[in-house]
Amino acid sequence: MNPEPIFRVENLQIAYPLSSSGEPQWAVDGVSFTLSPGETLGLVGESGCGKSTIGRGAMRLLPEGSQVRGEIQFRGESVFDLEGDRLRKFRGEAVALIFQDPMTRLDPLMTIGDHCIETLKAHRPRLSFKQAKAKALETLEAVNIPQNRWSQYPHEFSGGMRQRVAIALALLLDPKLIVADEPTTSLDVTISAQILEELMRLCRERELALLLISHDLAMVGEYCDRIAVMNGGKIVETGKTRNVLRQPQHPYTKSLLNAALHVQTLDDEPIAHDDPAPQRSPILHVRNLQQHYTLERNFLERLFSQSEDLTIKAVDGVTLELYQGEILGLVGESGCGKSTLSRTILQLVKPTGGTVEFLGRDLTQLSPKALRQQRRQMQMVFQDPHACLNPMMTVGDSLADPLLVHRLAQPSQAKTQVLEMLERVGLTPVKEFARRYPRELSGGQQQRVAIARALMTHPQLVVCDEPVSMLDANIQAQVLELMLRLKDEFDLTYLFITHDLWVARFLCDRIAVMNAGQIVEIGRTREIFSNPQHPYTQRLLSSAPLLVRA
Repeated sequence: MNPEPIFRVENLQIAYPLSSSGEPQWAVDGVSFTLSPGETLGLVGESGCGKSTIGRGAMRLLPEGSQVRGEIQFRGESVFDLEGDRLRKFRGEAVALIFQDPMTRLDPLMTIGDHCIETLKAHRPRLSFKQAKAKALETLEAVNIPQNRWSQYPHEFSGGMRQRVAIALALLLDPKLIVADEPTTSLDVTISAQILEELMRLCRERELALLLISHDLAMVGEYCDRIAVMNGGKIVETGKTRNVLRQPQHPYTKSLLNAALHVQTLDDEPIAHDDPAPQRSPILHVRNLQQHYTLERNFLERLFSQSEDLTIKAVDGVTLELYQGEILGLVGESGCGKSTLSRTILQLVKPTGGTVEFLGRDLTQLSPKALRQQRRQMQMVFQDPHACLNPMMTVGDSLADPLLVHRLAQPSQAKTQVLEMLERVGLTPVKEFARRYPRELSGGQQQRVAIARALMTHPQLVVCDEPVSMLDANIQAQVLELMLRLKDEFDLTYLFITHDLWVARFLCDRIAVMNAGQIVEIGRTREIFSNPQHPYTQRLLSSAPLLVRA
């Protein structure tokens, strides 16, 4: 006998505020489902289909002026009737939301410890500081954040580490329902598996309900009891996860599954790719690159301890080569130094030691003016598109900007090229998207704009830091195919950073595996997957969730 549902959504309709008078455009249109204690439901679908809107609606976090019809109930009580203290207690103590983008949810002026203490004290004021800190450290440890990072700030964490902080904050108050909106988007497979297994354990032991919003079918298939597939604001198919993934009934579900299986190709040969011709000179040569940071101790720690400041070796003696037309994948755990390595290669941060030769020139020795001239040939697609797109500029202006800055086109020519690029990354109708601002786009749409912007100057080297991590299976496959076409058309070279091993297998000629600031294994993609040598590489591969064809 199934327990009584703790969470109920009935015929829910949500429309965001209209910029002008007219009929509401329903982002969520007639959605119904229930969740019982200890049950996990995976909500999947394309970016912009309404998944995140349901999560925000459940927490009463929709923008003012949004139109809502239907009902959301928690333990038989309407969420829409909650006000004041009851609503505040509901958020966090009853239902916790893990956001997709942790950087926009963390206060840059507060340490990680301060975030935890503030959350606990706001809901449990009788806790002493010592009790609150003990609870916080225990929760942070559960998501693999060590105690020595208690006094650090969000900007000192990698994207994956910030995501772990967001998950810890959601778990602090022991909620009964967790709404997790892409909770492991920026996490590597090993940490993702640990986090999800921890969430599943908590759900079982404490009878927590979990609504897992994700574009990752393999992850949902491995961890969720039931699945609901969304398209165009509606749930088009729902049922037990195993049944839906093995025998999908709706055409859209079939297309999602086929796209995910296409990326997780299981042939002997990966999709890419011709030999990068190592007899040619490398376009990029990194030698013994180092990026070290010092964590300075505060006054009291210096007074009572004789130990020295802690040095973090984010990049510790990395050497690699990259050839024209090659795609080199860089994989490893969150915090292992992948993103720091990419930023150091591009000289966005100056290295502690080592050299970076690009097109025969040592970038570490260039003047700021000469380095700016080289930037046209080196572009980067960042992990967080929301943070790298100017909120005051339209999409069209953002894409035209690099063309105008580098004097590659007149304004009329730039406009034409912008519309062409929007078409190529699947943002149609192009004129409408060109007029939009980043805040008017879904996370996946923002990521596509960031990719388009990086490619506008037709660079020789593109450093891609998790460029498809926020995209659903259909769009992810399209963007990866797009990147392959552009590589062939413009003879591009990619350094592709990802925590998704199947994306790396699909796209990359060679793979470099990074751990604790060092490259522990590098080789041809087929060899890495078929015969990994390093124990860490073997652990990564064994942790990767895999869709199995029916």
